[in-house]
Amino acid sequence: MLDPGLFTTVQDEGRPGRAHLGVPPSGALDRASFRLANRLVGNAAGAAVLETTVRGPRLVWEGAAPVTVAVTGAPASVILDGRPAAFDAAVRVGPGQRLEIGSVTAGLRSYIAFSGGLMVDVVLGSRSTDVLSGLGPSPLAAGDVLPVGLPSPVPVVDFVAPPGILGEPVLDVVPGPRADWFTEAALVTLVRTPWKVSSTSNRVGLRLEGVPLERRRPQELPSEGTATGSLQVPGNGLPVLFLGDHPVTGGYPVIGVVTRSSLDRAAQAAPGTTLRFRLRG
Repeated sequence: MLDPGLFTTVQDEGRPGRAHLGVPPSGALDRASFRLANRLVGNAAGAAVLETTVRGPRLVWEGAAPVTVAVTGAPASVILDGRPAAFDAAVRVGPGQRLEIGSVTAGLRSYIAFSGGLMVDVVLGSRSTDVLSGLGPSPLAAGDVLPVGLPSPVPVVDFVAPPGILGEPVLDVVPGPRADWFTEAALVTLVRTPWKVSSTSNRVGLRLEGVPLERRRPQELPSEGTATGSLQVPGNGLPVLFLGDHPVTGGYPVIGVVTRSSLDRAAQAAPGTTLRFRLRG
């Protein structure tokens, strides 16, 4: 690892089903882009990859044989030994060659898959970095060496049509489980407000700026379980959308839950992005 980029972590399918241990689900936030990267290099769907934020890393391949690499998600330049290479496509990288992933031109997170997958240590069933609990490998630093497994016999897919990044994403949300703690006007406000993603957002959650949501009940809840996609509303009335590394319990009421299919769009919402909610159910 020559340069880790702005914030690069190892991610796979995460650690679902361990909330009773206080462990967040973690894993790749944009699941569609994560799985696409693995498909392009012939990996199993859940193989560990690199998840970058805003600006990607500079790497040198030290293996004895070539490796196939694919970069997906938020579009960024891919440079191999000083020459442009393809994005959303399989790229062969030979021994000693240098690969550089530039800054994104839209969205927030890109995914870098290597044929054979990253073989960092498994912790509680996953290789993912969890920024909240500290489980898994630390975010990448210069000088890190990442082991890569043997390529699978699955054929490599050369190229696919990119899914694209939406400039103003619309996220589907279902009411509850504490929607009754808010006024009817609050639900109207939720879906009519153009929410701005705060610069304090991270893999734990998106903090949203807009019109505060009005509470019907002023008291506070005892801590209760929270799910990925929960829209928790603290005392200032501004919702926080929980992402993969969210706390597994919380004491603020949850006005709604964003659907799994919409969370990929939320994962690419960079600070300053305007997003909207669409009520379902």
